[in-house]
Amino acid sequence: MNGSEVVTGAQVELSAASEQKSAGKSSGFPADFLFRKFTGFVAFIVAATLVAIMISLIIEGWSALHTFGWKFLITSTWDPVSNVYGALVFIVGTLLSSLIAMVIAVPVSFGIALFISELSPRWLRGPISAVIELLAAIPSIIYGMWGLLVFAPWFGNIEPWINDHLGVIPGIGMLFQGPPMGIGMLTAGIVLAIMVIPFIASVMRDVFMITPAALKESAYALGATTWEVARHVILPFTRRAVTGGIFLGLGRALGETMAVTFIIGNANNLSASLLMPGASIASVIANEFTEATTPLYKSSLLALGLILFVITVVVLALAKLLLLRLDASLEGKKA
Repeated sequence: MNGSEVVTGAQVELSAASEQKSAGKSSGFPADFLFRKFTGFVAFIVAATLVAIMISLIIEGWSALHTFGWKFLITSTWDPVSNVYGALVFIVGTLLSSLIAMVIAVPVSFGIALFISELSPRWLRGPISAVIELLAAIPSIIYGMWGLLVFAPWFGNIEPWINDHLGVIPGIGMLFQGPPMGIGMLTAGIVLAIMVIPFIASVMRDVFMITPAALKESAYALGATTWEVARHVILPFTRRAVTGGIFLGLGRALGETMAVTFIIGNANNLSASLLMPGASIASVIANEFTEATTPLYKSSLLALGLILFVITVVVLALAKLLLLRLDASLEGKKA
């Protein structure tokens, strides 16, 4: 058999395979077509629902936004008796409690995920992972009741020590000064951190465990420590998923309602101290929506919902921009 005959035979086999593939496509065409249309339809429903929520919030909150204008965002007055409303206290409370939660939750979640994926004995990995998933499944109202009945009284006994030791630090001491009430902005942030840790840790654990073993073993072979492997191999390889997990936790912290309502104190005032009571957008909506007897009052609460919606969208957009800048930076280094 010469070379031309071999080539001709191979072409015949490829042609036959192509015909069989085409036949398979034609026989499965209706199913593929319907599946493609169905998936596109459900994806459209998600986008349409998002747009519908935003439009409805704009329509329902327009009365308050039109009446108070930009002052609605920068005014701290919230007086239903005088029908005057401003959202500044609740915006600050939402951002501050979420910031406290993330400052605590991100390093703790990273430690949990790294221990499970790299350091834990195999027999211990399953039980710890099960506990984390169980914590993620607990309803938020349970966290709120636990925070109010157990954590807040205990934390109230700790607050005098915080006053005496952290409250005297120059510059940031004012953040830790106040009466030992137990409930307050710091308590809400800590409980929020406990709530979002399972979500962030679960995502980090999963992506850490799918990092190619060859990459990690190569680093270990060069003498790297576990921390160096995590810093220079695992985190760069999983940065997208890790960032996504962190912002997933942040999204839950921003919108958390019941737990925060129980323990934040629900006080309509701004204070420099983290130990003082405050309020968030979600907590004030939960507390006052049934009491909104006037159209402007109800519209103001729905405008607060619109602000929380916008904050969430902005946070996600910033996360996307951060990832794009990281990708561009890495591509620049490679070039």
